Formats: sequence, C-alpha cells, structure tokens
Amino acid sequence: MSDDDSDGLPPGRLRIDKWLWYARFFKTRSLAAKTCNDGGVRLSGAVVSKAHAAVKPGDVLTFAQGRHIRVIKVLALGSRRGPAPEAQALYEDLAPPVAEERLEDPYRAPGSGRPTKRDRRAFDALRGEGE
Repeated sequence: MSDDDSDGLPPGRLRIDKWLWYARFFKTRSLAAKTCNDGGVRLSGAVVSKAHAAVKPGDVLTFAQGRHIRVIKVLALGSRRGPAPEAQALYEDLAPPVAEERLEDPYRAPGSGRPTKRDRRAFDALRGEGE
C-alpha cells in the first residue's frame, strides 16, 4: 500500500466523490458516492452515474443539497478534507444567493395549533360560559 492518492487517474484529476467530500458538501464520502451513483450529480451538464468519474479544475458540478440546487465551479482539487476555509478555496459557487425563508412574525398565526388560555377564555365568553 502506498500513500499515492491518484486511484489510477491521470495527474490533475480526482474522483468526484472524493472531491465532493474534500469540499465538505457531504458529511461522508459514502454519501457523496451514493449521490453520484444515483445520478444526482451533473458534471459539465452530463449526468454522472459512477462515483469514480474524474473532475478537474474548470469543471462545473450541479447537484441537489437539501432543498437547494448547487452549481459549483471546481477551482482546485485538494489533497485532504481540511477545515472549512480550506474547503471553500476549492470551488466557486455559481448559483445565485438564496433568500432565507423566515416568518415575519415569530408568533403563531391566529387559528393555527392549539388555542391559548386567552383564546379559550374569549371563546367561553362568546358562548356565555365561564362566568
């Protein structure tokens, strides 16, 4: 066994599952490989069906991550799964920024969920009960 990390690929290329894991898009390499094998990743527009597909700087990757579609340009290959700043240097995010979905009012909408004591008292007063 050697420390050679090439996996039989030409110099300047890396397995797509390794790169996605190095760049911290997936928590484990197994999840990255599963996404690739399921056809959930596009490499420069072509669907990737195997985790051993090779990426190189300049390639564009498209894949779903949670509820968002990520469009990523590969800038560097990397040699390890390092800290987040190191991982962010491996790619450029081409997707437009997504606005966070937040409720304007932190309180629940009237009529949704279980009534509060105040709601119950108002309902009882309307029915003429409770006094």
